[in-house]
Amino acid sequence: MNKRSRLIPAAVASAAALGLLTLSACSASDAADGAGGSGKLKVTASFYPMEFLAKEIGGERVDVTALTKPGVEPHDLELTPRQTAALGKADVIVYLKGLQPAVDEAVKQSGVKNTADAASLTRLEEHGTEVDGHAHTTGDNHSGEGEAGADPHVWLDPVKYAEVAKGVNAALTKADPDHAAAFQKNTDELVKKLDGLNKEFTDGLRNRASDTFITTHAAFGYLAERYGLVEEAIGGIDPEAEPSGARIKALQQLSAKHHVTTVFFETLASNATAKTLAGDLKLRTDVLDPLEGITDKSKGADYFAVQRSNLKALQTALGSK
Repeated sequence: MNKRSRLIPAAVASAAALGLLTLSACSASDAADGAGGSGKLKVTASFYPMEFLAKEIGGERVDVTALTKPGVEPHDLELTPRQTAALGKADVIVYLKGLQPAVDEAVKQSGVKNTADAASLTRLEEHGTEVDGHAHTTGDNHSGEGEAGADPHVWLDPVKYAEVAKGVNAALTKADPDHAAAFQKNTDELVKKLDGLNKEFTDGLRNRASDTFITTHAAFGYLAERYGLVEEAIGGIDPEAEPSGARIKALQQLSAKHHVTTVFFETLASNATAKTLAGDLKLRTDVLDPLEGITDKSKGADYFAVQRSNLKALQTALGSK
């Protein structure tokens, strides 16, 4: 065998050894990186309030994907086959069971072990309104699952939202225990900010001329209960529903009795019903944002900014001093 022929097997052996080392190094790196090889947890959030929590708590350790895009009404969300398939690749899913039926079904089929269901992280309640002396439930129960008549809008109450945040922290920590300290730090900071927001609402709404406000969408039951207010929704679960004659008559009576000044509508739905009713009742209109999504029409860039805008709108409508 000549010198050249002896070198070829040696080169092949060296390359093979180098390949094994490289493969071993890549395998170790992939294992260390976790999901996606980026070193970050892959988190899928059902809609904006869940996305906000995941980002605030996860910080730089998470890569968050939202199923509900800005400007889309989350109650009506339908998932594409690609979104449903991608859901199964998430390390953590953060959602609110009972709000989006399509998401509930997809989560059930995904096989993902680490999930945070906001509906199970705080106590859900029923919220209703009075029509002709009879109680009518206006809480949303879109999927028919979970508690019958339960209102899912817990994120609009800063205290309940803080409870959900702690549950999201637990889910992220279970999926990535090596960064538990960072998740806990971020959670503590977020809960502190939510406590501060709760105090702003408490102080800002303490002295007021009226307790009652009218909305197109029955989304503010928890917020109203927290601060001693009364929400009167025009159409219940549907923000664009046309009110019945009986409902209009009831709203006329209560608006006069309780010194109501404003009919509130939201950014993700038509304001036509609110404007028509306000014209009939000689009231003004304004935005009270249920924070189901952030768009360029939102009065604020994030949860806290929009909530403070909501507080100002309520103070004006209720005659706060």
